[in-house]
Amino acid sequence: MKIYNTMTRQKEEFVPLEAGKVKMYVCGPTVYNFIHLGNARPFAVFDTLRRYFEYKGYDVTYIQNFTDVDDKIIKRSHEEGITPEEVANKYIEEYFKDCDALGIKRATVHPQVTDNIKYIIEFIEGLIAKGYAYESEGDVLFRTRKFPDYGKLSHQNIEELELGARIDVDQKKEDPLDFVLWKAKKEGEPGWKSPWGEGRPGWHIECSVMSRRYLGETIDIHAGGQDLQFPHHENEIAQSESCSGKTFAKYWMHNGYINVDGEKMSKSLGNFFTVREIGEKYDLGLVRFFLLSTHYRNPVNFSDTILDQSKAGLERLTNARDRAEFILDKLVEDNLKDSEKELLKQVDSYRDKFTEAMDDDLNTADAISAIFELAKFMNTNIQEESSKEFVQKNLDLFNELTGVLNIAQKSTEEDDGLTEKVEELIAKRAEAKKNKDFSLADQIREELTNMGISIEDTRQGVKWKRI
Repeated sequence: MKIYNTMTRQKEEFVPLEAGKVKMYVCGPTVYNFIHLGNARPFAVFDTLRRYFEYKGYDVTYIQNFTDVDDKIIKRSHEEGITPEEVANKYIEEYFKDCDALGIKRATVHPQVTDNIKYIIEFIEGLIAKGYAYESEGDVLFRTRKFPDYGKLSHQNIEELELGARIDVDQKKEDPLDFVLWKAKKEGEPGWKSPWGEGRPGWHIECSVMSRRYLGETIDIHAGGQDLQFPHHENEIAQSESCSGKTFAKYWMHNGYINVDGEKMSKSLGNFFTVREIGEKYDLGLVRFFLLSTHYRNPVNFSDTILDQSKAGLERLTNARDRAEFILDKLVEDNLKDSEKELLKQVDSYRDKFTEAMDDDLNTADAISAIFELAKFMNTNIQEESSKEFVQKNLDLFNELTGVLNIAQKSTEEDDGLTEKVEELIAKRAEAKKNKDFSLADQIREELTNMGISIEDTRQGVKWKRI
């Protein structure tokens, strides 16, 4: 498998640090509000990368943090009249609701900043001892110029960075480029005891510490949104490599931005959507499909029109699966026919196309195209005369490939007797048609439609699906 490494700006063969194992760290949310569509993209993309590694047989340790102490959380706590801890816990719970609906697996560990204060203090003490950090009026800052490779991820030189830093000069700093590791406590803020007085961690330090705690000093992959390259990931590298003297991450991966109707999504433009808001209008499984339909490094454009097009595409896949399952249920002949043996060779080729795409820097767009080709093949070649073995092998591959991406999956929610009720109504409708009571048959169809069920009369019987 080849991965585009942001550090080197080229695709590189993925070779894990330890054979058969992958250590991944993906930056998580600051939990002061519902996650937005921009958050959802890296979470869905790198969840898919993890799933693909697992599909290939790797043992993956996947760490994704929660920033549960931050200026935004403190501000929200004042607005809502609850503690910062209560704000964080509230939105961690909401995060899991949204991510469950997006089909995103829980990380191996979801560490929180407030559970790692001891380790953060120890890390900072190590940087001070090595001369990379200093205390100033209760703050602790990192000496950016002391790390000679600063800017290597974002490919910026120190002179360019210095010009930007001069805009915001802080008298506590020895140098405008220095950044905060520890903030002195202010009135109305939470704080923890430290050698430098009460305070709390800076943003950048948390990921360096939690990555080291759960994955070790060097990891395979560090990933996140494109906006995190600088300064967040650049600062993580400086802190981590200054502390350990070792490479922090072997591969760096970043996804592209979300655009809304052609413009970058931002609060200032008023085109900012939370996943919860989108979920009120669309199934979030569809949103996952939409996010994976474009290569992760490319910008993706979001609009109702595009999402409606994605819905039509996703339905083509689920319809192909449902048709095959429907026919399979009616078949009698088990054994593969001679004519089907040659066709199965073509079926296997779709797996090859899928893995070839995924091995090429997680090209989910081309991988989905391979699944569409398989769906078309199924619609063309699965017929009433097919053998059960042939249909089952097609379905097995379809479910295998869509399972890797976690798209076009059947709902795992409880039906609460829905299936039984639908089948009962379909039987009553069939009886009504048999008795030529077409008015009753139409009433039952309308009742099913109101229940969100579409039915189709076929030669094999009545097919139904949720709409």
